[in-house]
Amino acid sequence: MIFRNYSLRKRNTFGLDYHADTFITIGSENEAKKLFQNRIQISQPHLIIGGGSNLLFTEDFKGTILSPEIMGISVEEKKSDTVTVSAGAGVIWDEFAEWCAENGFAGTENLSFIPGNCGAVPVQNIGAYGVEAADIIDRVRAVSVEDGSIMEFTKDECRFGYRTSIFKNQLRGKYLISRVYFTLSLRPEFSLSYGSLRQEVELMGSVSIRNVRNAVIKIRRSKLPDPQETGNAGSFFKNPVVDREKAEKLLAEFKGMPVYDDPSGGKKLAAGWLIEKCGWKGKISGRAAVHDQQSLVIINPGDATGKEIYFLSEEIKKSVMERFGVGLEREVEIIGSI
Repeated sequence: MIFRNYSLRKRNTFGLDYHADTFITIGSENEAKKLFQNRIQISQPHLIIGGGSNLLFTEDFKGTILSPEIMGISVEEKKSDTVTVSAGAGVIWDEFAEWCAENGFAGTENLSFIPGNCGAVPVQNIGAYGVEAADIIDRVRAVSVEDGSIMEFTKDECRFGYRTSIFKNQLRGKYLISRVYFTLSLRPEFSLSYGSLRQEVELMGSVSIRNVRNAVIKIRRSKLPDPQETGNAGSFFKNPVVDREKAEKLLAEFKGMPVYDDPSGGKKLAAGWLIEKCGWKGKISGRAAVHDQQSLVIINPGDATGKEIYFLSEEIKKSVMERFGVGLEREVEIIGSI
């Protein structure tokens, strides 16, 4: 369906009431093919969005926003130890994680309760509690915005990195993801080493897909505000990675600072800890604020603008750099001028 002068308030989890000149919902892969082969209704620039859980609009969008709302979950192939399952781009991610748990398919449980749709999962390479989407994605099916042709990208072709992929970089805006294929385990080996997850699972009894999922949901609910009640996009910043020498110097000065090994060979720091130590936890700046339970989350308590939220994030980045000599990178994507 095609809408004009469309309010984006319910299409971004900050609850910002900007408008798009044109907003198009796409209900099937075939519909996407026809739209892109025709292209008459697509004014430029264009933006492809999912659940709007990782976006910060700073003004009205003067162009076309495309929203894939392709549904359906299917078991594609089942082996002795694994199962390949596909989900339409419009399937809500946590509903898919719940479906996996119900069916005894392991792999999504650590990623439970992350807002957004399945189509955005490979774009952002979502991650939590020691697991990334890249660990379970088999391939991604997408439609070319240029000519409507269909392409399937293998895991390697997706070029996954920390909260990034080829769809966020080299192919940004060039393909609309229609379906994502996941390889899940029928004989799970759980990842429980991150944070307090193991302790929370043990309090629930045996280690199982269901209990890991429930523990993750409980922890996330205790720390993160519900976007339905308070506008936010979850973690606003990525956890920064520094070299080992820098990490050692920081540890010598700041005892108890959380530090984790990173696959790059460097050390990953906890952005939330750095921000909290700079005094930002619960702090209000204009009409925007930092969450009082999790410093990594910037919130819209009511009527903040996108620019106010952006400028608060800039203040936070500046203070972390001044105190720790560490640069923070936003996980949230800024849409509009600043």
